[in-house]
Parts: sequence; C-alpha cells; structure tokens
Amino acid sequence: MMINSNLTAERATFVTHLECSMTGERYQADTLHGLSRVGRPLLVRYDLDAVKAAIPKAMIAARATDLWRWRELLPVRHTANIVSLGEIETPLIPIPRSSGSPNVLVKDEGRLPTGSFKARGLVMAVAMAKELGVTRIAMPTNGNAGAALAAYATRCGIETIVFCPDDTPEINVREIQAQGARVYRVNGLIDDCGAIVGRGVAEGRWFDFSTLKEPYRIEGKKTMGLELAVQFGWKLPDAIFYPTGGGTGLIGMWKAFDELEQLGWIGPERPRMYAVQASGCAPIVRAFEAGEEHAERWEDAATVAAGIRVPRAVGDFLILRAVRESGGKALGVGDPAILKAVDDCAKKDGLLLCPEGGATLAAYKEALRSGEVDEDERVVLFNCATGLKYPMPEANAALDRFGEIDLATL
Repeated sequence: MMINSNLTAERATFVTHLECSMTGERYQADTLHGLSRVGRPLLVRYDLDAVKAAIPKAMIAARATDLWRWRELLPVRHTANIVSLGEIETPLIPIPRSSGSPNVLVKDEGRLPTGSFKARGLVMAVAMAKELGVTRIAMPTNGNAGAALAAYATRCGIETIVFCPDDTPEINVREIQAQGARVYRVNGLIDDCGAIVGRGVAEGRWFDFSTLKEPYRIEGKKTMGLELAVQFGWKLPDAIFYPTGGGTGLIGMWKAFDELEQLGWIGPERPRMYAVQASGCAPIVRAFEAGEEHAERWEDAATVAAGIRVPRAVGDFLILRAVRESGGKALGVGDPAILKAVDDCAKKDGLLLCPEGGATLAAYKEALRSGEVDEDERVVLFNCATGLKYPMPEANAALDRFGEIDLATL
C-alpha cells in the first residue's frame, strides 16, 4: 500500500471516530482504513453536541453555497488538504410538463465538476487520501466515478489506476485518461473490475477506492441531503427518487438527515426514499420485495443506464434499511421507459437528463400512476450526471443553401 507519514498536528473538525455500519465497532479516526473487520463499510462519527454549541444554523446559511460550507460536518482536518474544482450547490429544476406535477424538482448534479455527482464523493475521499498520506489509488468504475477520481487525484498529485467494463461510455474512458489516470477496459462488469483492484490491494500495490470500501465517499455524498435541507427551508421533501447502483448517495443522505436532527436543525420527519434501479440490473429491488436484508448478485446485468449497472453492492443492507425505515420502496424500471423519460424531459421541459436520471423520472411516473405518490407531494428526482455525456439521437436534417428553400415547411 503506497502511503507516507507527512502529516501535521493541526485539528480543525469534529470527527471523533469511525464505526462499523453493521456491528457498531469503533475504529480510530486519522488512521487509514478500508472496510471493517466484518467486511462492511465504516461510517464517520462526529461530536454533534460540540458542533451544535460552536456553529449556529444561521452561520451555515450565511456562507457561500458550495460543498465546503458544511466543513464542520465533513472529515477533513487540515484546510491545506482540501482539494477543489468548484463544487457548487446544485439547483432544483421544476419539470412540470414531463412529470405531470408542478411539485416535482430535479436536483441537477450534472452542474458539478466532471459533470456528475461522483464529484461529491470523490472530492472528499481524495482529500482524505491526501491527508492520510495515500500516494497510489485504484478503482473500478462504470465511468463517472473514474472521471471524478482522475480529476481530483491528479490535482493533488496522487497516482491513479482505473478499471472499467469494456462497454463503458467512450467519453468517460477518454476523460479519465485525459485527466491523468491510467485507464484499462476489462471484458466484464464493474465487480469483475473490482476483483482486479482487490488483487492489487492484496499485493500492496495501491489503496482500494471501490464504492464504500473507504469511509469518506459517503461523507461527500451526504452533502446532497444537507443541501436539500437548506434549499427546502430546513424542512425536507416528501419523497426522494434516487438512481441506485452502489447506493452511496442514498446512504449518505439518510446519514445527513439523522445528523441534522441531532443538531436540532430539522425535525424527525423524513422523505420516503425510493431506490431506483433498471429492471435489467435490480438486486436491491429483488431483495426489497423478498424482505431480505442483503441482495444477491444480479447475473447478466444489462441496461442503458450504465451508472446503475452494479450487480452487487457492499452497502446493500444500508440501502435497504434506509428505504424501509423511510416508508419508501425499491423500484425497477425498464430501458424503454428510461429512454422515453429522457426524451420527454428534454422535449417538454428543456432539461437533458442522463439515463440514470431518466430512470428516476420513469419511476416517479409509475409511482404516480399506482398511487404510491400524490401529485401534490413535494418530490425530488436526482439527475446524477449531465446528459451531454451520453449518446443522443441523430439530427440529420439539412438544407442546400443554393437550392430553393420553402421556409414555410421548416
């Protein structure tokens, strides 16, 4: 494992320890960790009473609206280790025509650096890798996470190796390489890529940045929940539809809501959390419907929404726990419905969704038809990346400027 010990003694955050998400076993902060001893994700814990005494809610609200406004609820100890490419608070965009309701808002994560919500998790994980002395990282990716890792790791001088399925969108593979990582296409799925990463970890070649196999990506992703609280006036929406592969963001938001309540900044009310998957890769949906706590691997996974094509999630029980505790559901939608939702939102509301974002709109419309949600409820759909990264229908209409042009037909 490539690390060094060039750390300073300053302390500027409220982290107390790390905790196994399954057993509650405590782990020392400021020490490099992967999974817990039982092979489950570690969660960062804070002295929230001290945060409450030191940081009034009004102080947070008065700060510039970027990700780092929440620094007291984030794990980076030393400001010198913060790495940033300009992580803005992403907007909430109404889509009344394509959703059928004036109360549906899209949180458009495509506005973040590298064009996806993976920037939230990776900026935090990379900053902590820098703080803890990691010098070489490897990661499996379906595309956007690898791009975010490459950008942030390159910015702070950490060597990066990325493995992606061979059918990963071409633009993702090229941007990973362009931003300084070594990227390799693998004839398999993301967990097959993860197995290669694991072999390298066993040989001490790199640190494993696979989803939830280090503790800090959750902390970056939880800022989505923190932002929603302030954007909704310190209340929360009635329902959240979240595209779920590894599920880090859903887990992170659920953690954020709990921390905000402990601070006294919100009440006990929670949104219903809907974990949205493609029907061609829906291990969480299958486990939810069967009443299981863990999700078995989904064989022969296939969907146009590559970002949620995750056959097995290490945080499966955390996703299922949040969904059930909230009164939500895990929902599967087919590729035709996903593509139609993308097309509808672009043509009717002018917002270009990625396929994973399209899945949340398709799931919402089905939930509306079935009575699972009401059109007067306040609902947030997550568009996890800019639609500009994905293939679009051809546009081949042309004019001959030298010929006769019937302008009335145009």
